[in-house]
Parts: sequence; C-alpha cells; structure tokens
Amino acid sequence: MEKKDIRIIFMGTPEFAVAPLEALIQDNWNIVAVITAQDKLQGRGRKPRSSAVKECAVKHGIPVLQPANLKHPDFIETLKSYKADLQVVVAFRMLPEVVWSMPPMGTFNLHASLLPDYRGAAPINWAIINGETKTGVTTFFLKHEIDTGSILFQEEVPILSEDNLGDLYEKLMVKGAKLVVKTVNAIKSGKIEPQDQDENKAINHAPKIFKETGKIDWSKSAESINNLIRGLSPYPAAWCTINNKSCKIFKAEVVDDTKSNALPGTIKTDNKSYVHFQTGAGVLSILELQLEGKKKMGIGDFLRGNTLVS
Repeated sequence: MEKKDIRIIFMGTPEFAVAPLEALIQDNWNIVAVITAQDKLQGRGRKPRSSAVKECAVKHGIPVLQPANLKHPDFIETLKSYKADLQVVVAFRMLPEVVWSMPPMGTFNLHASLLPDYRGAAPINWAIINGETKTGVTTFFLKHEIDTGSILFQEEVPILSEDNLGDLYEKLMVKGAKLVVKTVNAIKSGKIEPQDQDENKAINHAPKIFKETGKIDWSKSAESINNLIRGLSPYPAAWCTINNKSCKIFKAEVVDDTKSNALPGTIKTDNKSYVHFQTGAGVLSILELQLEGKKKMGIGDFLRGNTLVS
C-alpha cells in the first residue's frame, strides 16, 4: 500500500510515545525520520540502552536522529534535509523555535491532560494526586511558552477511584495514540479549527516529580494520602519510614474518614493481617509495600517477616 502523501517527522522518547508512533505507521503515514533521546549507559556493564521510541523506529526501518543539541547547525541542516511537511511530538523535550517552526504544516504535541489544566512535566501524576475524577489528552500546535499553543482536539478519560498512575498511563496512551492519528488526518484534510487556550481559567499545574513529592505527611487526610499513593504507583512510589527504614507504599485503602484523637502517624496492627495508619482525618490501611532493601510484597507477607509496634 502506498504511503500517505505528507512527510512526517516524529519526536518522542518513552513508552508513552511508542503507541502514537505505531498508530501512525499502521495508518500508513510516511514517517521519514524519528528524533529521540541519546542512548543511556545502564547496568553494571554501562551498556548503552536505546529509548523505547528508537527501538520502535529501528524495528520499522525508520531513520533515527539523536541530537545532543537541538540548536546545533549540523542537526538543523540534517532536519531540513528531510523536508518534513509536519512534525509530531509526544513526550519529548522542549523544542527551540528553529525546530518547531520549520515544517509548513506546523508542529503539534500530544499532552496527557485537558489543557490548559495540568500544564507541565507530570500531568498524569498530579491529576490523581489532586483527586480529579477525569482527565484526558490534548493535541495542540507548539508555540514559545510550554503547553500553551492552540488546541486542535481533546478527548476525556475518567479517573476511577481504583486507578493508579500505571492504570491511567495505559488508558491515556491508548486514547492519545488514536487522537494523534485523528489530528494528522484532520491537518492533512484541512479540517481543523485551532482554539486558543483559556488563559483566564484557574488551572492546576503539573511540575516534575521529585523524591520529596512522595514523602507521606500523616497529618493530611487519609483520602489525600491515598491519592498521593495512587498518583505515584508503581513509580516512583510514595514513601514513609517504618521500623526506622524507608518504605515505599504502592497500594492502600481508606478504612475510616473521621477525625480521631490519635496522633497522625500512629500505627495500629495485629502483626498478622493489617497495618493501619492514623492520619489527620481518617485511617489508612496499607496493602502493598516495599521496605528498603527488600522486595515488593503484600501486607500479609510483609508482616510474616516484620514485627511492628502499635
């Protein structure tokens, strides 16, 4: 089957970007090159590890560019040589204007939120941490300020009470892949009506996640702490200190949401089947955790090897 007749350059790095790239390939679009991060040295042998997007591109025989500097004249000249009509960006670093303004049809980005809400590096995490019941995916044309360009399309995705970061990541990845294909088809056919983002709307932000982001503050409500755990599970995980060791918490549930006279952080356990933490409002039951230096396990297995003081 003949390739569809516009030249596309795709930019992305992690697994989240693979689904849209695969979807464009399956829809027979002409991906003339892929731009991704440089290989990283990993493991004891310090062997180079390719990005998920590079592995996908190599599998399909698509040329791969891995520039250290997106403004370097050699890279700019190479990019021009591909004569791309359109550039598609998914989970990649910030682009200089000389790059995003190059193709005549523009450069659009897929963002994992309903813009302008949750602009920033970690929109999926923060939507769950903040207790949202819905989020979504947005395609938009790039401009100078990050995540502020004109919106092309949006699709909503509900956030279920049991969803964690991993669950929502998968849902948005699938939905986002379809939206990228829809957006490319619409741009090609001229059936787009870009809409400016509402800059007067009160919005949440989605800054990068750091280790301190995941430190559990037991003075907060059980619901709030549970949202933090869900929003950081399975990685990098919320954490606290148990038996004087750092402990990652992957799953919990609220068993009581009323206030108590007990001090936040107080542990109650039978050392057999449950560990309950008193919070600033309510009680949180820990279901899955990983003590420093140990493997991830359910609470029953954990208590068979560890004794806690109530």
